[in-house]
Amino acid sequence: MRSRGFGTLLGTELKVWLREPSAVFFALIFPSVLLLGLGLAIPGFQEPMIDAPPPWNEAPGITSYLPTVIALAVGTIALTTMPVQFATFREKGILKRLATTPMPPQNLIGAHMVINVLALIVSASAAVVGGMLILGVPFAADPLIVLLVLVLSTTAMFSLGLLVAARAEKGTTASGLGMLIYFPSLMFSGVWVPLPIMPDWMEQIGLYLPLGAAAQGLTIGWFGNEGFPLAQVLVLVAWTAVLFPLGVRLFRWT
Repeated sequence: MRSRGFGTLLGTELKVWLREPSAVFFALIFPSVLLLGLGLAIPGFQEPMIDAPPPWNEAPGITSYLPTVIALAVGTIALTTMPVQFATFREKGILKRLATTPMPPQNLIGAHMVINVLALIVSASAAVVGGMLILGVPFAADPLIVLLVLVLSTTAMFSLGLLVAARAEKGTTASGLGMLIYFPSLMFSGVWVPLPIMPDWMEQIGLYLPLGAAAQGLTIGWFGNEGFPLAQVLVLVAWTAVLFPLGVRLFRWT
């Protein structure tokens, strides 16, 4: 990847990205709105988790939902924002035209990868800070495990999003394919049925899905009372090892 001019390209694309209201809302704001909305609207989420071991028995119930919201932030950007951007570039012929200029199309894809990672950092940080300041959620018991799982979740889900974008001819096609994966993934990651009350069969299926493994691993790291989430980490690494090379190999530049 030729880096000359990449900074200018990144700054320009970031300004364009920030002018897209739907992308900004779902990538940056939606996870925090969901967390704060549920935490403030549902009385059960405000009551302490009296059945949990100390010190979590004094934390509000919404604490158990925060890791799922962080996983949601990863999945939302990876499956609803990024594939549509890349497929739209292909649909409008931008990648083909760039190939004839000194700026290779790979730089445009790289710039949007950087933008989406930055958006994820802002989105996850906003959810955590908002949960702590407004809802009284305690910070993670093991931040290093949370960070590790978040990084692996990002690589696995972005690889899945890249594969979706690799072959979709249009932005609408990428949006449809992304949604087909996004909503079932939310179900098995604890968005619809919170992880603490999720049936065992759903939890087992979720363990082998990238977003489900992400939510489970983040939960284990946040509460820090179940050791290291080895199975979830291995699942996320395996998804990345399979999907990323496949997405790169199948990616259509024209």
